[in-house]
Amino acid sequence: MFKRLRLAAVAGLFAATAAPAFSQGTLRIGMTAADIPQTTGQPDQGFEGYRFAGYTIYDALVNWDLSKADVLADIKPGLATEWSAVEGGDGKRWIFKLRQGVKFQDGTDFDADVVVWNLEKILNDKSPQFDPKQAAQSRQRVPTLVGWKAIDKYTVELTTRIANALFPYDMSYILYSSPTQWEKLGKDWVKVALQPIGTGPFKVDRVVPRERMELSRFDGYWDKARVPKLDKILLFPMPEAATRTAALLAGQVDWIEVPAPDAIPRLKQGGMSIVTNKYPHNWAYQPSMVEGSPWTDIRVRKAANLAIDRAGLTKLLGGLMIESKGVVYPGHPWFGTPSFDIKYDPAAAKKLLAEAGYSATKKPKIKIAISTSGSGQMLPLPMNEYVQENLNAVGFDATFEVMEWNALVTFSFQPVTGDASTKAGTNGINISRATVDPYSAFMRLYHSDFVPPRGANWGILKDPKLDALINTAHSSFDRAAQTKALADVHTYIVDQAYWVYIAHDLNPRAMSPKVKGFVQAQSWFQDFTPITMQ
Repeated sequence: MFKRLRLAAVAGLFAATAAPAFSQGTLRIGMTAADIPQTTGQPDQGFEGYRFAGYTIYDALVNWDLSKADVLADIKPGLATEWSAVEGGDGKRWIFKLRQGVKFQDGTDFDADVVVWNLEKILNDKSPQFDPKQAAQSRQRVPTLVGWKAIDKYTVELTTRIANALFPYDMSYILYSSPTQWEKLGKDWVKVALQPIGTGPFKVDRVVPRERMELSRFDGYWDKARVPKLDKILLFPMPEAATRTAALLAGQVDWIEVPAPDAIPRLKQGGMSIVTNKYPHNWAYQPSMVEGSPWTDIRVRKAANLAIDRAGLTKLLGGLMIESKGVVYPGHPWFGTPSFDIKYDPAAAKKLLAEAGYSATKKPKIKIAISTSGSGQMLPLPMNEYVQENLNAVGFDATFEVMEWNALVTFSFQPVTGDASTKAGTNGINISRATVDPYSAFMRLYHSDFVPPRGANWGILKDPKLDALINTAHSSFDRAAQTKALADVHTYIVDQAYWVYIAHDLNPRAMSPKVKGFVQAQSWFQDFTPITMQ
């Protein structure tokens, strides 16, 4: 099922890049993306973009603690040292105290004016620095942010449209680029993309679109405990799993994302390490809930959930997945107590379809938009082929609209009623979703106010009861009450079978035994600063 590629063919790719001799301190990585992620400050290519061209080059006001493997990653101070909702207010005004003494990689200062300038570049289309490409990637991440101003040199006030107790999580996705570099390069974001400047632990030495990006250690990084031990990181786009695997075995890269499952025994035999960990991830089908869609019938949604042999899919993937029973996995603090047990029961699936009025001559037609590769998409072509067989075996008529990963991300920026989906005739989308924080897991995906472009409610789900449950969670400033409210949200979502839940990734990556010091966080993001090459 998986393509195999000769090592000689992979060698041609690296010969074309004219790569220099590599020092002991250089880490070479094969990404799943087909292109270098956007480098200007708000990456594309999903969270793989953030992993490699986001938190390497840049910082947010609120960073992620990626230092532990045994707990879910959570936020910590970044370019802001502290934050709080204004006391006695309505929960809509926040004060962020900025870290003093931070320098960009061009030697210029980070301060409150820089924060305002960067927010204007993505949220104010009348500002001279506005960049529609960065705005497209980031606006969905801060949908409640409506106001920003500098109070003094190291204090900013941010205002939200509604009370949002989870707002600090939102601010972890806004990264800060150098206004001076933008001015220096003629106020041209295209030029900045080739010479970006951030405050992060790595600086960009070279960008060759669709071919490679070279990063080097930034010795002036503000967090002295996280100044990188590596000299360089070299990133290569390799969307084909077989290509990545062959490159690692040939010694042309040191690390690959998502190795082909059928190659894992060979990789282990070759001395490679296979590193996995559970993390906040959801690989599912997000259905259309507009009038006329077969998905509006709960019996059809439940039938699809019961039609999938997840144990067989796990075997196909060499054990590199958790069988999904909802948005988050059992044991997660938000799992709750759903009564609908998502499992493999094809007889029950057939019965539900019959009750919904379907038969061998009248099948529910579903067409899912899928990608060929990409961040968190795991191995989408063989996985979707497997699920398609399961669905069609119980009476569905399932087909796909296949596209490159970044094209699928762009496709998702319009709702199901938009031109892209209407032209393709799709009524579902398979785009892996991060459940790293409550907004990412629930509000942006299931709340009726967050239809694209405001959020990611692609299927236009509208359920007033669910909206109320989500609102309770987002307005709960007490952590225990917030967790309970989120568990209630998840219980209701699963019982309504609002999506077709299939898999949670184990975030597999394979690496050379020369790679030392890496800690695989329970996160989409990873910290490269402790790594050494031996």
